[in-house]
Amino acid sequence: MKRLTLAGGIPETLRGSILALGNFDGFHLGHQAVVGRAAARAFHERRPVIVATFDPHPVMFFKPDVPPFRLTSLDQRQALFAHAGADAMLVFEFGAELASMDAEAFVSDVLADQIGAAGVVTGDDFSFGKGRTGDAALLAKVGAKHEIAAEAVHQVMLNGERISSGRIREALIAGDTGTATHMLSRDFAIAGVVERGDARGRELGYPTANLDLGDYQRPKYGIYAVRVTLVDGSEHPGVASLGVRPTFAPQRELLEAHLFGFDGDLYGQRIEVSLHSYIREEKRFDAIEQLIAHMREDEATARHLLALD
Repeated sequence: MKRLTLAGGIPETLRGSILALGNFDGFHLGHQAVVGRAAARAFHERRPVIVATFDPHPVMFFKPDVPPFRLTSLDQRQALFAHAGADAMLVFEFGAELASMDAEAFVSDVLADQIGAAGVVTGDDFSFGKGRTGDAALLAKVGAKHEIAAEAVHQVMLNGERISSGRIREALIAGDTGTATHMLSRDFAIAGVVERGDARGRELGYPTANLDLGDYQRPKYGIYAVRVTLVDGSEHPGVASLGVRPTFAPQRELLEAHLFGFDGDLYGQRIEVSLHSYIREEKRFDAIEQLIAHMREDEATARHLLALD
């Protein structure tokens, strides 16, 4: 699937597309409903479908010091959009120019002229333009003047509340992986390049693949049952520690995943660690023997949660 930017231009083959427009961080069930509707319209109208997302997230522009909160990387979103039926992903590079653009100008200059969209699908709570003055109603009104058929998809609810990226972040912070998975329709996953560590895990009989957490939302620190996907597409069950390793100094925030039955070299490779179930909080142990005993218990619990026993 192609990755596009406005600076790079929209190929002629993708003009006249149906555009799914939103942040889509997390690509949860609500986002999937928007993209699904865009894909359905594109199929019936024999048009291509483009999913547009923003990077960096607008919040990062207005509040650059906000703690990390991303639920997906651009690469993850691209893979998810492709699986949902998109022909291309358009990345709006959010900066001062886009932030100061009038809402009507965004429709006429960007959606109509630069992208050449025939239709736009958003969530019913989508806002855009300087001061967030644009909404679904304005998009439909102004879009009609430029022969853009705009449509807003209703919210997707869970337990009487709208599914949102904010609710998913709250669930992750609480260690409630079940609720996060329900809203995402998949386990929350952290992707990154495996880096070299101090090899303590190998010395303890539990070699780990270590990832920096980057700008991902920090889930609750602790031990998780995980599934790890490698570059070759293979998936491996395992157990992971996410946190600051309180038993060892100096403390450093890491995601350390141990893959059951795997003994290959993953250094420098990009992997994805999906948090399936929260097991327990981080603990500091006074003796290495205590730590190893708990690691064995964590492995047994993870195997059970992953239905391996």
